[in-house]
Amino acid sequence: MMTMFFELALIVGIATLLGLLMKLLRQPIIIGYIIAGLVTGPYLLNLVTSPQTIEIFSSIGVALLLFVVGLNLNPKTIKEVGKISLITGLGQVIFTSTIGFLISLAFGFNIITSLYISIALTFSSTIIIMKLITDKGDADRLYGKISIGFLIVQDIVAILILMMISSMQQGSLFSMALLIKFVVGMGLVLLIFFLGITLLPKVTNFFAKSQELLMLFAISWALILAGLFFKLDFSMEVGAFLAGMTLSMSSYRFEISSKMRPLRDFFIVLFFIFLGYQMVFANILNYIWIIIIYSLFVLIGNPLIVMILMGRFGYSKKVGFQSGLTVAQISEFSLILVALGVRTGHVTIDVLSLVTAVGLITMAGSSYMIVFSEKIYPKIQKQLSIFEKPNKKEEIDESKLKGIEVILFGYDRAGSDLVKYMKEKNINYLVVDYDPTLIKRLEERNINCIYGDVNNQEFLDEINFNKCKMIISTITSFDANMLILRKIKKVNSKIVAIAVSHTVEYTFELYKAGATYVVMPHLVGGRYISKLLDKHKFNRNKYIEEKFNNISDLSYREEIRHKSY
Repeated sequence: MMTMFFELALIVGIATLLGLLMKLLRQPIIIGYIIAGLVTGPYLLNLVTSPQTIEIFSSIGVALLLFVVGLNLNPKTIKEVGKISLITGLGQVIFTSTIGFLISLAFGFNIITSLYISIALTFSSTIIIMKLITDKGDADRLYGKISIGFLIVQDIVAILILMMISSMQQGSLFSMALLIKFVVGMGLVLLIFFLGITLLPKVTNFFAKSQELLMLFAISWALILAGLFFKLDFSMEVGAFLAGMTLSMSSYRFEISSKMRPLRDFFIVLFFIFLGYQMVFANILNYIWIIIIYSLFVLIGNPLIVMILMGRFGYSKKVGFQSGLTVAQISEFSLILVALGVRTGHVTIDVLSLVTAVGLITMAGSSYMIVFSEKIYPKIQKQLSIFEKPNKKEEIDESKLKGIEVILFGYDRAGSDLVKYMKEKNINYLVVDYDPTLIKRLEERNINCIYGDVNNQEFLDEINFNKCKMIISTITSFDANMLILRKIKKVNSKIVAIAVSHTVEYTFELYKAGATYVVMPHLVGGRYISKLLDKHKFNRNKYIEEKFNNISDLSYREEIRHKSY
């Protein structure tokens, strides 16, 4: 027992050091965990003497990972994903899997193995992308919202595929028994959701009286459903995901999620370590060129597919480029999928080693691409023009520019309040936004607007700033704001230029570039609260009045944003 404990402590310690190294190199920590499995495995230090224990812990980690994924996937929010996210998500899955399947057949893999590899190449890592987008502060940008949307679509497709595979008998693929079993499984899913809607809210309300009991109940619910699905020869991963999804409709989902994450993170580390441990070095060397080609397909081919799809729906080349980079790696779902294929006897351990190697390369490569996307884009933006819809270039209707006093760049953040104010004061304004569906919605509401991407210098050259009195940019991209300021400095330096910034460093840079005033939202928020306190003191009824006014304004904003999809 002590030997196993010491072994586990040593493995986790090595994983911690390699995770720290990956963080310093600005790489996903997952890569460090997989490398830790390689280092402690039989080909290097050979520290693992009881792999069965690590495998059990890794299975718990996968179950908890999918439980938390399901917990954050409230079915009520799926309708908010938007048409473009749904089309891009499904389109990318179909095209990537089809091309990947043909590549695999060309490499000489059999049909079943080709199916597994092609599907594994399809899914992108929700965990990694969410972390990178959030760290960049891009979660609320157009490409960030779309990317998160189609990652949700991918997760749902992945779970359905996992459920189908787990329904298959050892080594078999399709049969009547499989069809019956899948139908039974879907019936079980419906029953679980029925209980989740009718009974589970009362149970969670009861346990919520104690935070400790609430966490224990959540873990129990996850493991019970995971165990039930495993007992019925389905995937325990699917059971855990459904357990989370049923609790996602609970008002306590945030408390459960925050308490479950540390537990999930520990056990999922052991899953990735076990993946690295299972990799077969000798066979990987035989597949080295295949791994390189698959990796290039994911790093380059997947973004191209997304850019083509988004370009056809009128999105600018930059939105398509940034969204495309978020699918330039394979997912933890991909690794779980192939590991499940090994368990069912459909594929060999060599295939799992191959896909894991592709995962390491693409996770590392895509992380750098996403982090440095703002520096990469200017160097290739001309070549990316082929991905824009031919008739959707930023052609400006000159009639919309006549008599314009204020140009507002970016509507989705503070634009609604600004437009409302300018209408009340009879100020001639123009809204510029690069979301084509939002522009369509604004036109329906008779808001003077044009489609345009301020990162396109040619577009800025077409705007006549000479008679404009003020420009307001609610865009948070520092580079975009710098382009606007440099342009107006050349043509009309007397324009009042107001921009937004989230850091002090960028604020000073914008002032140097000619900004008249730079708004820092978190500082404005503090000042606004101070004014409310000065105005209403401790009168609760007055704050409630402000609350309902705020809800009314937010509802108007959400109506425009969601109906634009």
